[in-house]
Amino acid sequence: MRYAIENEFIRLTIDSLGAEMVSAVDRATGSEMIWCADPAVWNRHAPILFPYAGKLTGGHFKAADGKLYEGKQHGFARDMEHTLLIQTGHELTFELASSDKTRAIWPYDFALRTTFTLEGRHVRHTVSVRNTGRETLRFGLGFHPGFTLPFDDKHTDADYDILFDTVESPLCLNTAPNGLIGAAPDYYLGRNITRIPLSAELFARDSHCMVNLKSQSLCVLERDTGRRIRVNIADFPYTLIWSTPQKPMRFICVEPWHSIPGEDDGPIEWEQKPCAASLEAGESWQTTLDMAFER
Repeated sequence: MRYAIENEFIRLTIDSLGAEMVSAVDRATGSEMIWCADPAVWNRHAPILFPYAGKLTGGHFKAADGKLYEGKQHGFARDMEHTLLIQTGHELTFELASSDKTRAIWPYDFALRTTFTLEGRHVRHTVSVRNTGRETLRFGLGFHPGFTLPFDDKHTDADYDILFDTVESPLCLNTAPNGLIGAAPDYYLGRNITRIPLSAELFARDSHCMVNLKSQSLCVLERDTGRRIRVNIADFPYTLIWSTPQKPMRFICVEPWHSIPGEDDGPIEWEQKPCAASLEAGESWQTTLDMAFER
């Protein structure tokens, strides 16, 4: 089911399936700022990646119970129904709690809460995880919002840059050709730069996973107007940019992650996988993605 909140600037719609942001409309212009999930291009809008981001080594993991579990890319939270807990004029909160269904594919107890808040031109997306079990809970997490390009019909995809707020030499983890780390050497996306021009060719080999950027935010910038979408990346160790290589580009994803994909020849034990956090019984952890639509 879909739920909407709005303020004077933005009308935001969230689908309880995946607790996914599916629409953010600029109320002044009526323009849609979130990717429409065209199945012929990419059939998602802005999924939550939990309990891991990316692919698993071998497509599976071994849990503490000694059993082997299959795991598809980006985990399962994006494909499950989340329960609405709170709805106010400017806020929505959903929860996905562990169940027999989740334990069959990931044998851990948890409560995943997702809150969307509107503040001016900002959409704040807070995710919290609580360990509701007795065993240590290790998990990964990432955000994957897709933004519509171009912003209007007067521009093309060639009119946009990825803009850093300081000089960067973005080092990228190489996940070519199979989505796993370590199959090929890491690389620099540029040296001593403040912006990356967007083009479909940039994504000919898939995404770019930038490590430990100094910038506090990353923008999708429309050069001639200065309009931008600003995504906070402070406190996120990994920031990905991704689109499909089709021409013209129709969307761009800016993806702050707290964990990374599996290694090409890495361990399959869940306890050895790099994680966003490790929680003891009753402990909680949270993170917030702030997106500002500066029009």
